[in-house]
Amino acid sequence: MKVLAVDDSMLIRRLVASAVAVIDFECIGAKDGQDALRILEENNGEVDLICMDWNMPNMNGYDCLVAVRADECYKHIPVLMLTTEVGHDSVVAAIKAGATAYLSKPFSEQDLQAKILECLGMGFD
Repeated sequence: MKVLAVDDSMLIRRLVASAVAVIDFECIGAKDGQDALRILEENNGEVDLICMDWNMPNMNGYDCLVAVRADECYKHIPVLMLTTEVGHDSVVAAIKAGATAYLSKPFSEQDLQAKILECLGMGFD
């Protein structure tokens, strides 16, 4: 399984990479939404899950989510929003735009792993 971690914080990208390594998944990092769309294209549909921040420069997570859902090649990929945007309106907007799930920062590695597996339809033992 391949996870795309989209966050302008290298620390968060590393945290996602560490969490997915424990459950034997590969992680690719992107620094913003534009970078994420480029990486999706380069990986030719081989990304199984996108973990994405909301607030990023160039293209934010919400706009990237909308672009992913509008593209026939990527719209099936589950998107887990990992963000400090926890207001009711933000959560509703992300879910309406097609986010699979939402996890508020800060989060534990275990919570992230459980949410990743949930998004992929797998149980967490």
